[in-house]
Amino acid sequence: MSTQRHWDDAYRAKPDGQVSWFQQIPSRSLALIEAAGLAKDAPILDVGGGASRLMDALLAKGYSDLSVLDVSAAALARSQERLGAKAAKISWITADVTTWKPERQWMVWHDRAMFHFLVEEYAQWAYVSALRRATAPGATVLIAGFAPDGPQRCSGLPVWRHSAEGLARCLGKKFTLAGEAHETHRTPAGANQNFLYVSFRRRS
Repeated sequence: MSTQRHWDDAYRAKPDGQVSWFQQIPSRSLALIEAAGLAKDAPILDVGGGASRLMDALLAKGYSDLSVLDVSAAALARSQERLGAKAAKISWITADVTTWKPERQWMVWHDRAMFHFLVEEYAQWAYVSALRRATAPGATVLIAGFAPDGPQRCSGLPVWRHSAEGLARCLGKKFTLAGEAHETHRTPAGANQNFLYVSFRRRS
């Protein structure tokens, strides 16, 4: 099964708010983006954003240059329907990040629960290659995924449970480790999942 079909099926199988990674209010992500101290017109990209509520929150805070990338057209369509007329304020990119060729650069790269699905080294390298092309010097990179003591699988797929140091090695010397934060995410089904949020600053 292709990656796009897998995630289209995953979103179609459950109503909004019932997928395990759902957050009504993405408080941690929003706080980390605000902590970057950027102007409200700074470009922000949500990688693997799907049907996340992050764009809703950023629009409400006055951010104006927003983009979402996801392999699932079904997930993006769900967000666009939810946002209604506000969806026109956001750039929607349907693409697999491992084959994507960015046409611009962003000052925030945000990824919650996408990178940890890339368990193969070649896929991780392709992700980092896209990250390097899509971020400008000084950009903030925020990557969240299952912590070392988090689940081993999600949505029927294996995941890479990373530490901050392991993620830093993967990204390479262009990115400086700036901080980490742990979060216990409670799924709609009532299970607890340990997440690790890691922030980086691009050097050059």
